[in-house]
Amino acid sequence: MARRSGSFTTITEPFRSFWHRFSYGLLIAAAFGLLVLGKADIVLVERTRTAIVDATAPILDVLSRPAATVSDLLQQFRELRDLRTENARLREENARLQQWQQAARLLEAENRSLRALTGYIPDPAASYVTGRVIGDSGGPFVRSVLVNVGSRDGIEKGQAAMTGQGLAGRIAEVGYQHARALLITDLNSRIPVIVENSRDRAILAGDNTVRPKLLYLDSNAKVSPGDRIVTSGHAGALPPGLPVGIVISVSDYEVRVKPFVEWHKIEYLRLVDFHLPAAAGGETVRQEAQQSPGRR
Repeated sequence: MARRSGSFTTITEPFRSFWHRFSYGLLIAAAFGLLVLGKADIVLVERTRTAIVDATAPILDVLSRPAATVSDLLQQFRELRDLRTENARLREENARLQQWQQAARLLEAENRSLRALTGYIPDPAASYVTGRVIGDSGGPFVRSVLVNVGSRDGIEKGQAAMTGQGLAGRIAEVGYQHARALLITDLNSRIPVIVENSRDRAILAGDNTVRPKLLYLDSNAKVSPGDRIVTSGHAGALPPGLPVGIVISVSDYEVRVKPFVEWHKIEYLRLVDFHLPAAAGGETVRQEAQQSPGRR
């Protein structure tokens, strides 16, 4: 075997030496020959080139697949990165929009509450200040609310506290930055009123329930469920005609009134100064109520 291998090498040695010596020249000659052949027979060269490309196309396709795969992976990575950035931006924008939505809802609720106050328009001679309810006693023995306006805003004791539906109470206590409104349902509240249809006078007395009652009605008074009750203006405490409520029950012992004001919805109060000359004292109201004997 060694002898055969040596003899084969000996035979091919001259050819290899010849190739090493003349390879450069042979390549130039081959290139020149192909150039001349391409000029002489363009169709033949085109067919040869097409055949070579067809033969190498599968190899090039196989070799190009990894590159295309890597390119696709890079493109997907870039798209994923862009999606994450866009997702983070959208989350931030959504959080901002939710904050604005919450603010818009609060403003809408406040606007709705303020529009409700326009249901009652005071006399042009009167002046008023709108205050927001900031506290509710909610106790079993007191029916009053705190508002965020006080003497610095011109609030004085005895002024009427109104909502868009009607009379809610009167100012019983005034501080520099706050005021306390005693509601008409409070046990200490006494409001001179009149039955709108029959013009019978009475005193609306609170008893810490949501349905105050009428006191000191004349024994011949004609009162029926559904009758409107308004302020009478007597004793100079409040002007006449302020809406208070409607009669909901009449018996031999008492007459109950349902106020127009919805107590659980009070958010703002309009504190009205009617510039009445008489002081709004409880003693004055009680004296006015006792002027007509024989009332129940």
